[in-house]
Amino acid sequence: MVKVTIDREECISCEACWLLCPEFFEQNPEDEKSQVVEEFRTGGDPAEGDAPEGSEACVREAADECPVTVIFVED
Repeated sequence: MVKVTIDREECISCEACWLLCPEFFEQNPEDEKSQVVEEFRTGGDPAEGDAPEGSEACVREAADECPVTVIFVED
């Protein structure tokens, strides 16, 4: 399992992360920025979550493809 943090303040809503890894990332309907799917959030925070086993590759790809590098993945 890896820990994921999104700097939502700097997110530009480009859609890359939730298109590449929709099981973990989604668009917030209120501000249109990226957030962690509720099921995987840490403490209910939409900017933090634990990626379940099997989704690490797509989470890392989403972080790598983010044009403003606001997704951080820690082992």
